[in-house]
Amino acid sequence: MTTATGADRITIRKCSNLDEVKACVALQKEVWNFDDVDLIPLRMFVVSQKIGGQIIGAFDGPELIGFAFSIPGTRSGHPYLHSHMLAVRAAWRNYGLGRSMKLAQRDDAIARGFDLLEWTFDPLEIKNAYLNLVRLGAIARRYSVNHYGFSSSPLQGGLPTDRLVAEWWLKSRRVVNLLEKNQPPQINVDQKIVKKRIHVPAEIYTWKSSETDRPKAAEVQKRNREEFLVAFRQGLTALGYERDAQGNGAFLLGRWDEDWSYAARAGEDED
Repeated sequence: MTTATGADRITIRKCSNLDEVKACVALQKEVWNFDDVDLIPLRMFVVSQKIGGQIIGAFDGPELIGFAFSIPGTRSGHPYLHSHMLAVRAAWRNYGLGRSMKLAQRDDAIARGFDLLEWTFDPLEIKNAYLNLVRLGAIARRYSVNHYGFSSSPLQGGLPTDRLVAEWWLKSRRVVNLLEKNQPPQINVDQKIVKKRIHVPAEIYTWKSSETDRPKAAEVQKRNREEFLVAFRQGLTALGYERDAQGNGAFLLGRWDEDWSYAARAGEDED
């Protein structure tokens, strides 16, 4: 499961020894600048490998420059992988490493019989939302308020850790068409599909990092939280994402024409 990306010398593969896993622990500290209480410890990384999780690394020669970390879970009696953390060293961002590691996760998951990968992401992070919904073909139909509690990472800007739950149905028509046939979903063409837009201003990053302007970021988060919760109760799904020339983002919500929900298949209520 080795893949060349961006620069030819970068390799995507599973972490294979304890030193490489230790490098993942150190890189999370470098990327998020967590306090020790928020760090995932070495033992948790090691245990995940032994119980069916994933630790996939991006390497420049022997140097770890990124990793994706997943743990196994179940819902309605069906196993899936929860991708808890993806990190890329600052100097190596914008080379497509995040997407390449996600694709390696997908290949490994399918080979082991999984059809679902999930992860959470901050709805205020414009670039991540575009990657998840447009470049990977994930969907979102669950919103978790202050998912992790308040975070020590300065990247959170002191705001509640609200998260959308990305569902990546690995063998769905949407994902297969996008990744294997190069046919992205055309939801932004047929306006009948898009029932709602939820907007994120480009200034959100500046507002989050400024004590003076942070109330503006908090207001956007509060407004969007309420809009997502209402939309999801109405059965809508985040299917796409738009970015304009000024860097503003917008989630596109509509009704998904596939149903890969374990709970729906089993006739149960999902968590």
